[in-house]
Amino acid sequence: MNIKQETVAVLEEILSLNGRSAGFSDKTPLLGAIPELDSMAVIAVITTLEERFGFSIDDDEIDGATFATLGSLVDFVERKVAA
Repeated sequence: MNIKQETVAVLEEILSLNGRSAGFSDKTPLLGAIPELDSMAVIAVITTLEERFGFSIDDDEIDGATFATLGSLVDFVERKVAA
């Protein structure tokens, strides 16, 4: 399983990006840069990542920096999967 591809797929699906995620790189800003990524969408993304990858995220594990860029989000998911 490619964690980056799966994470992008989750963003694409939850945010209904209509293919815009195809151009995302590790440096692509997320929070504050993608209008669809509001507080409710963040919760949906977190829930979907938990389901897709089979881990649990505690409230104190997540902050704005986690969703700063695609790279920071992928790094977070990779750490959770490895734990």
